[in-house]
Amino acid sequence: MHQQIPSAISRRQFLSRSAVGTLSAGVLATSLVAADSSSKTLRVIAYNVYECTGWPKDRVLGKKATSLGQMPERFAFELALYNPDIVQFSESPSEAVAQEIAEQLQMNFVRFPSGGKWPGTLFSKYEIVDVLNAPAAAESRDKKLFTRHWGQATVKLPSGDLILHSAHMHPGPEPETRQREVPVMLAAMKRDLDAGKSMLLIGDLNHTPDDPEYKQWLAAGWSDTFAKVGAGKGVTFMADKFDRRIDYILAAGPIAKQVTEARPIFEGAFRINEDDPESFALSDHLPQLAVFKLD
Repeated sequence: MHQQIPSAISRRQFLSRSAVGTLSAGVLATSLVAADSSSKTLRVIAYNVYECTGWPKDRVLGKKATSLGQMPERFAFELALYNPDIVQFSESPSEAVAQEIAEQLQMNFVRFPSGGKWPGTLFSKYEIVDVLNAPAAAESRDKKLFTRHWGQATVKLPSGDLILHSAHMHPGPEPETRQREVPVMLAAMKRDLDAGKSMLLIGDLNHTPDDPEYKQWLAAGWSDTFAKVGAGKGVTFMADKFDRRIDYILAAGPIAKQVTEARPIFEGAFRINEDDPESFALSDHLPQLAVFKLD
């Protein structure tokens, strides 16, 4: 079912009217709005949001904002400044908070359950269809894999279908688990990759460009949008200590040739003001932005 948000509606009314259905593999979805089909660009943001609790957690103002329920509005306001068409969350907040953010951004959304306690959420101004959670044969998958989240969906762009993989890979310092996750994911992606379809892999992949996992993606035909058009080191973690780049927007197929901009969003409420001891960031990660020119 497709649901339009009225111009003025209370949160209680919105929740009572929204159609929330169970899709394949238990993915929850709500269809909210139809996007402007005249847009000539696609703006994509990947963001590990730390459950929308603020960083560092011990900052008084951050704890107050969380306890007062201000975080959905704060996230939506900051994200809206970049006019995104697609936003991906790793370490997503509760479904209710994600739905409130979707309402304020006027976006459709789907939620990808977690093998642990770290679900993902995909927001889009365009229609989302064909949603799958962890799209691999469940009976043959090691339960130690995909304990964060991995989901697949198709977004109906004006220029054609875009296949999205939203992922948060294993965070341990040892690469062995991630190196076993990548081949399973690539096997599920192979048909679409071989067919040359436009695809994005977005999320917190928990490896750096120097790690073997990164090379596995490139060898399979994925392109790193930041490496292609970005500048500098592109650090996305942490929001206050700037350690490494582990958040990505990878592209394959025709859309990989259409990227025009890629960078971490190192500004506004996404970063900490080091001169203010009460300053807090929305998350311990920085969002990663990529912009594509549509046909």
